[in-house]
Amino acid sequence: MTPAARLQAVIELLTDIDDITRPADAVMSAYFRNRRYIGSKDRTNIAQTTYAILRRHARLGWWIERTGHRPTPRARTLAYALLEERRNAGVVLEMFSGGKFAPERLSEKELALVGALDTHTLDHPEMPEAVRVECPDWAEAPIRATLGDRFTVEMEKLLDAAPLDLRINPLKANQASAIKALAKAQIVAETTQWSPFGLRVKGRPPLGGVDAFKDGLVEIQDEGSQLVALAVAPKPGHQVVDFCAGAGGKTLAIAAMMKNKGRVVACDVLAGRLKRAAERFRRAGLHNIEAHPLTSERDPWVKRHKRKFDRVLVDAPCSGTGTWRRNPDSRWRPLGPGLAELVPLQANILDSAARLVKPGGRLIYATCSLLFDENEGQIAAFLETHPDFTVKPVAEVWAEEGFGAVPCEGPYLRLTPARHDTDGFFAAVLDRKAEEPVESAETDEAAVDEAVETSDAETV
Repeated sequence: MTPAARLQAVIELLTDIDDITRPADAVMSAYFRNRRYIGSKDRTNIAQTTYAILRRHARLGWWIERTGHRPTPRARTLAYALLEERRNAGVVLEMFSGGKFAPERLSEKELALVGALDTHTLDHPEMPEAVRVECPDWAEAPIRATLGDRFTVEMEKLLDAAPLDLRINPLKANQASAIKALAKAQIVAETTQWSPFGLRVKGRPPLGGVDAFKDGLVEIQDEGSQLVALAVAPKPGHQVVDFCAGAGGKTLAIAAMMKNKGRVVACDVLAGRLKRAAERFRRAGLHNIEAHPLTSERDPWVKRHKRKFDRVLVDAPCSGTGTWRRNPDSRWRPLGPGLAELVPLQANILDSAARLVKPGGRLIYATCSLLFDENEGQIAAFLETHPDFTVKPVAEVWAEEGFGAVPCEGPYLRLTPARHDTDGFFAAVLDRKAEEPVESAETDEAAVDEAVETSDAETV
């Protein structure tokens, strides 16, 4: 493809991302799937340019609106070429030639935009800090409240592209053998700083056709997500629930740590995601996982399995603010509930899932959020109404399991991009008392459970 044709593809992709209510990576996958004629090098260039523009959404928009224009996909592409790539106006005009496969010629308004932006750079002293660090209005106040004087450094780190991390499958490899297996495919990897199962890959090589991936030696998983799975600290023979399993990344890590012994139940309200995860379970050689779709967080299955499990992980739906470097579009186009809806939903999920924990068992609450209200605030509220649970400091978990250096101070696992070079994650480990007082509320609930009991939901 010519440079002009690639630019036209970027404009088309940005238009689709604006119009289609799906994550940008899913929109991009569909775009390329429907255009198999685009070669791998061109796909890489188009994808990188599209993501680069998404990462500069607020700054490009600030410049465009400053000159009196609307930040359309064409305008943002023009602004990116001029302000970030530092192309001169003449080159840009040549690329927007209106020729075959090239973008249409610029309108008079677009010509005026080019004239206004030519010779400028992306940064400007009058640009507000929130714009400069790409923080949306809805998130600025809660993130500042959480991060304090680290707001700028953490938000600047979130502007970078996320590294590619892998988790080894301890049933099939160790870090050294996985590094050698990847090297056969000319993939360079090194051990991660915090996770004993992690590898960080140089660059972003395609892994789909690599033997180490196809044979289940490694899985793609951010190091921070791996550390959340470590916080579960499952043992072989345990009964474990991954209550919001999603695509199954943490489920895989937990099941492998259990050495295929015991049982891991992967639950989610999206049955389709569990079905897709089944292929990952098979590739990893794990047969101690069963998938169980839920109708809601209050599914009758939860009532019928109260106090049955040694470990219950609640990787709650959240704002995803900790993953913005991986999903830059999610800053500006949230596709799920807003913060006002998420906080009560998280509390309800946590309250329901807690019923599954046996006396002496453990509940782990996690998010990929940076916000206090979704993290420490949720745990404080939960403990007020659940006196049979207490916080187990992460340092104690790491010491008991021999995981090495503790990544952070304080009772909780709080990871941030600038401090740990991972996605932003939070995890709290809560132990349930070994013996609980029998309360009338529990007796009443048991009677209600018996009255409403229905058959199990169909297992995937």
